[in-house]
Amino acid sequence: MGGQVGEERVWRPGWACPVATVLRQQRHGAGDPTYAITSDGAHWRTFRTPLGPATVRVRARPAAGEVVARAWGDGAAWLLDALPGLLGADDDVAGFVPHHPQVAEAWRRFGAWRLGRSGLVMDALVPAVIEQKVTGQEAFRGYAALVRRHGEPAPGPTDGPRLHVAPTAAAVAAVPSWEWLALHIDPARSRTLVTAARVADGLERSTGLPSAEVDRRLRSVRGIGVWTSAEVRRRAHGDADAVSFGDYHVAKDVGWALTGTPVDDDGMAELLEPYRPHRGRVPELLAMAGLHRPRHGARMAPRAHLPATGRAWRRPAP
Repeated sequence: MGGQVGEERVWRPGWACPVATVLRQQRHGAGDPTYAITSDGAHWRTFRTPLGPATVRVRARPAAGEVVARAWGDGAAWLLDALPGLLGADDDVAGFVPHHPQVAEAWRRFGAWRLGRSGLVMDALVPAVIEQKVTGQEAFRGYAALVRRHGEPAPGPTDGPRLHVAPTAAAVAAVPSWEWLALHIDPARSRTLVTAARVADGLERSTGLPSAEVDRRLRSVRGIGVWTSAEVRRRAHGDADAVSFGDYHVAKDVGWALTGTPVDDDGMAELLEPYRPHRGRVPELLAMAGLHRPRHGARMAPRAHLPATGRAWRRPAP
């Protein structure tokens, strides 16, 4: 169970692991109720593991070359065992060769960065579906509301941050249609979530399979396309070749960074082809280096109503 004290693991990475940068890949917005950073620099994250809910607190000790993690909950031992993978130990960078000077410079600066993997498909899939075709602000708000309403308080010490664990697949499948509307998640996305939740066991068993097979299984679920599949494969499977085609910003930013001119998905595919099987690594490195096209004009505003319903959105109750 982990108890109030929890279980501890001290891990020594074989490289200068940038713990905070890697772990933040598992965060969904500043208000993510499954993630917190406390004043001592520790990163906290909750997960629903195969053995039950768990909370992990991770702190780096760079001078000692150590990472100290403490976990609570029924899934504490599972989560501590998965810690190296979560922090990028399974990400093999062998064969990655920068073909553009901008990528080479980003790799020089951030070459210690690795792609972490949680090994938990639904943990990555639910927020990814909610983030489909909406502003980040709208998506993060909807995900946070879902977790607080249909998840559960996370295990952990009483003096730790008040976090929640994301809902079970069964709980997601049972959310009624009117409740999705109250969460400002439209019918197209809610149908995808419910459909995926009903086949969650099969999706979870995709861990460890080849990337193409994982992609096939994910995209066999109606409503999951190339963008959502890439987002899930990157976070849950640590797939370094997963590229978020269809994103509003990524292709334009990659094109601007590498050629000085924004491109579309076809243009980005051509630019990234020489990097296979590390194509997904390139947009991440460019983003970390701050290489994106200048943002001009007003940001896209969150929708004031749900398409296909015409119903005005009301703020979910706390």
